[in-house]
Amino acid sequence: MPVISMFFGIIIRMYFLDNQHHNAPHIHALYADFEASVRIDDGEVLAGELPRKQLRLVQAWIELHRDELMADWALAVAGETPYKIEPL
Repeated sequence: MPVISMFFGIIIRMYFLDNQHHNAPHIHALYADFEASVRIDDGEVLAGELPRKQLRLVQAWIELHRDELMADWALAVAGETPYKIEPL
């Protein structure tokens, strides 16, 4: 589960071969004791929760890096290491 970005105390991870539990392309965002799976295409929370402010930051970051995230998703579900992505 490589870390692909970190900003404002939020850690963004993308798990290898992670297309079984949630079929939609997504990232895992961790902040303090919170964790959420967030869709790449629309920023919707699939599971878990984040504080509102941190969720908005994650959604803004997804919007800025959607193409890179989709490329990383293709790598990760194939079992390959995704690339790091610039923080906010």
